[in-house]
Order: sequence, then structure tokens, then C-alpha cells
Amino acid sequence: MAANEQHYILPRPEFSKPVKILIVVAPYYKDIADALVAGAQAEIEAAGGTWDLVEVPGALEVPTAVGIAERCSNFDGYVALGCVIRGETTHYETVCNDSSRALQLLGLQGLCIGNGILTVENRAQAEARAEVAGQNKGGGAAAAALHLIALARKWTADRKDIGFRPAEPDILMAGDANGPKTA
Repeated sequence: MAANEQHYILPRPEFSKPVKILIVVAPYYKDIADALVAGAQAEIEAAGGTWDLVEVPGALEVPTAVGIAERCSNFDGYVALGCVIRGETTHYETVCNDSSRALQLLGLQGLCIGNGILTVENRAQAEARAEVAGQNKGGGAAAAALHLIALARKWTADRKDIGFRPAEPDILMAGDANGPKTA
């Protein structure tokens, strides 16, 4: 989106219970990554949340770090940050497509992720998008994660005990001491 275009921004969600977010950043372009992180941190704090920060070598490692954190920790959501600037080879397309696709797949599994990995043609575009006083894409990625957390909490709280649900793994079928029967 061009810097002079106007777009609608959802109001910041409010939380009755604190939010804890992991920011995963690939600081390949350190100055750009630092600006993205500053925007994300400010947005999370403005919503009353807390954050942890981890660095990974590159954009391709960001989804893996998110997946590991989801399995091994207790974060409510994730902010993925980094920058990929087009070079002379097709590696750009691989990194952009694969990191984005992996984050999307994690999101479809129920993780609340804001994707702030910039995919740009040149450094000037990256700087304009990363700058907190500019397009603030780090803050936008954090806002996306916060909105998804708010939705997940809303729908989890509203869930009623109706409809089909798979059996809990620790519930045994009557008369079977070895666990649930399988086909």
C-alpha cells in the first residue's frame, strides 16, 4: 500500500486477562528488524500485553521457531518479523513464499500469528514499511495477532456443549481397559 493511501484500522482489542506474545524476528537487515520490533513491542504494550523476543537466522526459520514455541511454551500469540529484499536470484521467491505459507499453515491450525515479514523490492521500500512513524508494519503485525487472540478468546468463552466433539483421549470406552477402540 502506498504511504499516502488511507485505509481502515480496526480499534485495538481489549483484554480482561493479560496477553503474552512471542515476537520472532529474523534480523538479517538489523536496522529494519529493530524498527519492526519497536513497532510490535509498542502495540503489544498499548494493549496491556507482555512480550518475549527471540531472534532466528532468517525468514525461513521464523515459522519453525513459532511452531517450537507453540509446542513447548505458553504464548497466546505470535508476531513474525523480518525482511526479504529482492536480489538477483530466485531465492527471493522461495523465501517469501515458503515463510508466508508456513505461517499461514500454522494459523490454520489455530495459532494466532501476525505476519510482519516484509517482502520488498529494495531497501527504501523496507525502511518506509518498517519505520514506526511511517507505515509501522511491525505494529500492524502485532495488532493482527492481538485481534486473532481476542477472537480465539471470544469464541472459546462462547462455546456451548452442543454438537459433535471428538472423544477426549483420556476417556475410556465402557468395558475396555486398554483405551478407546479404533478401526
